[in-house]
Amino acid sequence: MFCLSRLIYTSILTLATPWAKKRMAREKVNEFSERQRAGYISPFEKPVIWAHCASMGEVLAAEPLLKALLERHPDKQLVVTTMTATGAAQVRQRLSQARHYLVPLDLPWNTQRFVKTLKPLVGIIFETEIWPNLIHSCHQAGVPLIIANGRLSPQAFASYKKIRPLIADALKKVACVAAKSAEDAERFIRLGFPAAKVEVTGSIKFDLQLPANVTEQLVALKESLSWGERPVWIAASTHEGEDLPLLLAHQQVLVQQPNALLILVPRHPQRFDAVAELIKNQGLNLARRGLEELVTATTQVYLGDTLGEMLLLYALADLAFVAGSLEPIGGHNLLEPAAVGVPVISGPHLQNFSEIADLLRQAGALKEVQQAEELPQLLHSLWQSKSTSQAMSTAGKRVVDANKGAMHKQLMLVESLLPEVNQPSLA
Repeated sequence: MFCLSRLIYTSILTLATPWAKKRMAREKVNEFSERQRAGYISPFEKPVIWAHCASMGEVLAAEPLLKALLERHPDKQLVVTTMTATGAAQVRQRLSQARHYLVPLDLPWNTQRFVKTLKPLVGIIFETEIWPNLIHSCHQAGVPLIIANGRLSPQAFASYKKIRPLIADALKKVACVAAKSAEDAERFIRLGFPAAKVEVTGSIKFDLQLPANVTEQLVALKESLSWGERPVWIAASTHEGEDLPLLLAHQQVLVQQPNALLILVPRHPQRFDAVAELIKNQGLNLARRGLEELVTATTQVYLGDTLGEMLLLYALADLAFVAGSLEPIGGHNLLEPAAVGVPVISGPHLQNFSEIADLLRQAGALKEVQQAEELPQLLHSLWQSKSTSQAMSTAGKRVVDANKGAMHKQLMLVESLLPEVNQPSLA
């Protein structure tokens, strides 16, 4: 059906294509990246289950569900698309049986080419990726779509509301939304999605899977690093503008505890080298994990410049600061440190994880600071009070365990869209 808002959107996006291609060039995965952005992919002999995850965070959250699909449907080919190179790296590392492509630029000739070649049985869109032409192409081809772990932050809702006719036209072509909270469900409904097709399942982020040998990995890593007994804190998923205040905070920590170690993990790999230079410019002794540099007694900052090791790096620390929260970015996954029993600290900007933050806060598993300058005193007090930090650790694990189960609910919704009468038992 003709949609004026989609025509206008396509016209604007067509004019912006040179700029979009230049920006996407930063996310080049291989020599085929540009062709993939145009929707050129190889066909598959097996029937395809297709999942789209924007970037690294969505891939990590989706991992339990996608692994369950791989295990339960060995006769199908799982294809995962991402927007970013970091997302692509996580797919290759964590979902080796899946095939990865970059998602096509959302122009109808690209998306039609992609869907026509892929011929997916079902499409799973994770969280907040509403691409009108891609959704329309799936609808035209009769591909049922589900928005899994559906999330609409207040900011995303406000932005989408400005283009409600376009978004409503896209959403009415989606078979189901598995919303992570009642608030998210309500926002989808207010954008035009039928209330009868929304199900509140909870967040699959609670179902994150720890590596089976995480304890052995942790022991081996600590032995190889040889850093002995020293206070260790981690600042994870940092963005530009956060690293410097965190490093200044660490310098204050060192005044009280000269042997303290900061594990600093930038969110985006393209910033690894710049952050390393920033650390050196602050006069701090640096070891880089990506270069396999050893941590010695004089090392003050350990740069986590690798991918796919976040849970392991969290587990190395006594206390965890989850970044993306000092600047108005919205925060990152607070459940990762909680799941490995590390007390969680954040800044004030948690709008993307407000429900999870509320649960941790109510359980006494989350401490918050308004600015980085408050961190040294808080870290020192938690290191001094083992009972407080242990209580936070226990409470965080309980929150994670008590809210598991969303993955199975969403798995059943996905499988209900597959064109098969008999599905594998969940037992």
